[in-house]
Amino acid sequence: MKSPRKAAPVQVAAALRGFRFNAYTLTVLAVMIFGVVTLAPRVQTWFVQRQQIAEAQASLEQAKKDVISMQEERKRWEDPVYIRAQARNRLYYVMPGEVSYLVMDAAGVDTSDKSGTVGAMLADRANTSEISTTIRETKNNWVDSLMESVIRAGVEQPADAQKVSAAK
Repeated sequence: MKSPRKAAPVQVAAALRGFRFNAYTLTVLAVMIFGVVTLAPRVQTWFVQRQQIAEAQASLEQAKKDVISMQEERKRWEDPVYIRAQARNRLYYVMPGEVSYLVMDAAGVDTSDKSGTVGAMLADRANTSEISTTIRETKNNWVDSLMESVIRAGVEQPADAQKVSAAK
């Protein structure tokens, strides 16, 4: 009995015996190799471009969704009730005659911050043992306080930054 290992090469050799290498066969092989060599980069470019087109289409769809959400947001801002609610929530505005209470979370204040920033100032104020039992009305204008805050934020430097710039 013949072993299976010897049978396979014998069959391949028998199949190749009938195959003749002539000029026609070599020409066909050369044309096929030339075609593969010349078309492979173009096929690769085509696949890369298809991928880029798919990414661009996905980006376009996301941009369309963003535009729709922005249009909805713009419509919300045309409603005076929404504007009033945003002013209350974001800027802590109150209507004339109302009293505003701002409750700060004691756990949210970093009491170890000594950088000279507003957070450090709030932490120092939070560390007092004085508790107010009366309701006080502010005597300063909020517009002036806002302008002062904006100007100070643009002009002043935190205490650590002043030390570093002085050391240089």
